[in-house]
Amino acid sequence: MPRQFWVIGGEYQCVEFHEVIPGTARVFGPFSSYEEANRIWRERSLASRSSATTRYSIVANAPNPNRQNEAA
Repeated sequence: MPRQFWVIGGEYQCVEFHEVIPGTARVFGPFSSYEEANRIWRERSLASRSSATTRYSIVANAPNPNRQNEAA
């Protein structure tokens, strides 16, 4: 499986960023390159810069070791 990237985030309960406020979670992607995901991350981060409790991150998929074993 080719590597894919997502931008995930939302508005959190507090600045410790442990719990997203229900209904505010957002997922963008998948993107085929980090650069494309980074562009969206920058857009979302800049749009929410006045909110101290909103955060977005870039995440990438990881290979599933169980699937590799199934193919063998």
